[in-house]
Amino acid sequence: MANEEKFNYDIANLKKDFAIENMQVTNEDINMLRKYNNNEITMNDMISNIKKSFNNSL
Repeated sequence: MANEEKFNYDIANLKKDFAIENMQVTNEDINMLRKYNNNEITMNDMISNIKKSFNNSL
């Protein structure tokens, strides 16, 4: 399975898992995960972006 195909499959599973918890995955979330999957951002970058997003939503 190609890397992008596997990534898309994993995103579909994540969306289902989050939906069970009444959480929605946005396109922005998917784009961030895609960047991480493609080694365009680090785990620290991803965590920082999540924290910023969370703080902005308060």
